[in-house]
Amino acid sequence: MKFLKTVWLGLPLAIAAFSASATELNNKDTFWPDDAQLVISISMQFEATAQDKQDPGPFPAQEAGFPDTIAPSWYQYGMNEGIPRLLNLWDKHNIKVTSHMVGRAVELNPELAKEVVRRGHEASGHGQTWTPQYSMTPEEERASYIKSADIIEKVTGQRPVGFNAFWMRHSPNTLAILKELGFIYHIDDLSRDEPSYTPVGDSSIVVVPYTFRNNDIVRYTGSTAMTGKAYLQELKDEFDVLYKEGTKRRRMMSISAHDRLAGSPARVKALDDFIAYAKQHKAVKFMRKDDIAKWVLKKNNVPINAPRNFNN
Repeated sequence: MKFLKTVWLGLPLAIAAFSASATELNNKDTFWPDDAQLVISISMQFEATAQDKQDPGPFPAQEAGFPDTIAPSWYQYGMNEGIPRLLNLWDKHNIKVTSHMVGRAVELNPELAKEVVRRGHEASGHGQTWTPQYSMTPEEERASYIKSADIIEKVTGQRPVGFNAFWMRHSPNTLAILKELGFIYHIDDLSRDEPSYTPVGDSSIVVVPYTFRNNDIVRYTGSTAMTGKAYLQELKDEFDVLYKEGTKRRRMMSISAHDRLAGSPARVKALDDFIAYAKQHKAVKFMRKDDIAKWVLKKNNVPINAPRNFNN
């Protein structure tokens, strides 16, 4: 970890970050493996069936005390249809993705979770249940991550090294706990279109950025809901800008695919068409997030974020 040794020899964070950016602009061959001009990383959330029993899904909430007879089936679709359809799509294009797995969902769907890893995809941490991390005590948070990682490893054979919090929100202790437990990266930072470091005590953790804008849970639901065709155009437009910028600096495009949303037929077609479009361009590389983090750890020219301050 040459980078960490360089950064922590007393250099102010701002100077180190400036130096990283200057080096980046003058060393194109260090941007990405295989001299890629743009890296695309897809997240596939593996979480359905682990939702709270009272979660109404896309339906109006019911009065308390009455069983919900339909929302569970909407979530079950993610495991019955969504994940299998998405896995076939990744196979079609020979790309590997990162699957953020909720521990309880893995317990409930072990064969499918095992299949995700068998096909070469990353099993990443996503908590044990659909519970916000920010309201947990440090002891609860640590125990949750250990339990989830143990379950994922037992079922899939792969222990997670990356993490995605519930709705991306951390507690003041999250990053320190992740570092303590051996995680090398997290994705809950929207501040850049490239990987970076966030200081944690006298060390740091890699940020492999997630996305809010290229996220199906945002684009296919609520007041901003899009059709598959509109989402496809949005992805193409984002790709075009980042691909052009990638000639001069390290650029990464993140896409989010939730099991019960992106796994529907029309939305899989939108992803299929986008991947085909991206692959028409030279020097485009699809990467798992753990592979991105491991690449970043070998580099000296990575931006450094200011330490997180939860008091302001």
